Amino acid sequence: MAKRKPNAAFMKPVQPDEALAAVVGSKPLPRTELTKKLWDYIKKNKLQDSKVKTQINADDKLKAIFNGKKSVSMFEMTKLVSGHLKK
Repeated sequence: MAKRKPNAAFMKPVQPDEALAAVVGSKPLPRTELTKKLWDYIKKNKLQDSKVKTQINADDKLKAIFNGKKSVSMFEMTKLVSGHLKK
């Protein structure tokens, strides 16, 4: 069986903007790594809603990424984070 190659688009480094860099750092990094760092931050700061696990409660740094929203779903978070990547 052929080994599945990782999607090149996922591995291509992306550049976080200033708001996102406050959470994941300012160096370009692959999307997979960016998502991992984002979740590390969310878990470290206990920002995952205790009742509704798919909801992320924003602190000040995440609010900047979430367009000022106090809480977003993890699916919406992915979309909002994409808006904070420099092309």
